[in-house]
Amino acid sequence: MKKGIHPNYHTVSVHCAGCGNEFETRSTFAGETLRVEICANCHPFFTGKQKLVDTAGRVERFQKKFAKQIAERKEKAAATSGAHAAA
Repeated sequence: MKKGIHPNYHTVSVHCAGCGNEFETRSTFAGETLRVEICANCHPFFTGKQKLVDTAGRVERFQKKFAKQIAERKEKAAATSGAHAAA
């Protein structure tokens, strides 16, 4: 390996602004403290506490648009499961 061309890989402290969590990792970051906005402890994807942001009633509009088709599917599923139970 050539000398002098590789970055310094050292231990840094990571601080999350979202939840205040602090942990250590290794990085090529030049400083000693790496500040992040969101980490795995508070990210909605990893925690399962995802908030649904409904802008201008899009969810309701979608449900209203497809309510008839959803109701037909439920009726059809109920009819077929009832026919199987009777046989």
